[in-house]
Amino acid sequence: MMSNSGLNKFLNYIPMPEMSEEMMQVMSGFVAIKWIFPLVAIVEIIAGILIAIPKTKALGAIVILPVMVGIVIHHAVHDVETIGIALVLFGINIWAIVANWHKYLILIK
Repeated sequence: MMSNSGLNKFLNYIPMPEMSEEMMQVMSGFVAIKWIFPLVAIVEIIAGILIAIPKTKALGAIVILPVMVGIVIHHAVHDVETIGIALVLFGINIWAIVANWHKYLILIK
């Protein structure tokens, strides 16, 4: 899902849903910051690939965590009607982190 979302930022193959006036202003701000969408897209693609490979799942879950937090906050503040899928993906991300917690202990010690 994350790799697909990242690829869509470059290739625009999934049509954008109708947006409110507030969302149009937010998106205009993102577009004005020319580097933000490519950065998020690259992080999504890389993290999605890492999560898909069992050996690197723990790394992918940590790499995508800041993006997921941003997505959930964005939906909570600007587009609460569509927060459902963001919460599901965030829950899966947290589950992947908890399931691989033993791999992060080395970083904490």
